[in-house]
Parts: sequence; C-alpha cells; structure tokens
Amino acid sequence: MADLAVYAGLFLTAFIAATILPMQSEAALAGLILLKSQPVWLLVVVASVGNVAGSFANWLLGRGIERFRHERWFPVGEAALQRAQNWYRRYGKWSLLLSWAPLIGDPLTVAAGVMKEPLPVFLLLVTIAKVGRYVVLALVTLNFL
Repeated sequence: MADLAVYAGLFLTAFIAATILPMQSEAALAGLILLKSQPVWLLVVVASVGNVAGSFANWLLGRGIERFRHERWFPVGEAALQRAQNWYRRYGKWSLLLSWAPLIGDPLTVAAGVMKEPLPVFLLLVTIAKVGRYVVLALVTLNFL
C-alpha cells in the first residue's frame, strides 16, 4: 500500500508540474531515486505518464481557451500566451520538444492546443521530451552522467 501511495504521489506531482500551476517534479523524482526503495525505471515511467497527462490537460485547455482567455481568473497571462503562440507559429510542432523546459514548456503545450496541433503528433513529441528529461535526470541522480 505504501508503494501505491509513493507512485500516486509522484504521478500527481508530475501531473501538476506539467500544468500551468507552479510545481516542480524533478526534486520528487530525484529524492525517490535516492531512497532506492522502488525500481528507477518504474519511477521514470510513472513520472513521465503523469507529466504527459498534465501536458494533455494543457492541450485541452488550449483547445477551449478562446472562450476564457480574457477572464480575470484565467491563469495564463495574455503576454505569456502570445509569446508561446508566436514561438509555436515560428517553430511549429517541433517546439514541443521543448515542452520539458521550465517557463516555456507549459505555455507551449497550451499554445499547441490553441493552434489545433493534432493530438497524436502532440502526444508523440511531448512524450519524447518528457521521458527524455526524466531519463537524463535519473542518470544524473545515479551518477551515470
């Protein structure tokens, strides 16, 4: 039961970290790796699935953003969204390979929804980016890099 709580907590942390809400998942993953009580590969998978799911939530938000983008409560500022859209127009779907990056990654996934990027392409590129980041983090944490 404790393992399930660890995996659920990691999934939730990674999910929230990928949304437009402020949170970091890297410290949680690195800490769990250092505890050596769960398989590293499974921790990377759980974090990756949670993070991709959070990015998918951003994509969905982007698909419906036009109705809400000017509301006071909307969590992404107009300037940040415009920068992300401009970046996305310039670099297209390949910019999603930067979806792992702090500050720009989350708005890019929202912009992909606004720009109506097809879901299969979105999921493929975001998965490559998110899994790649967590694999590198795991390797660094284990002193392999």
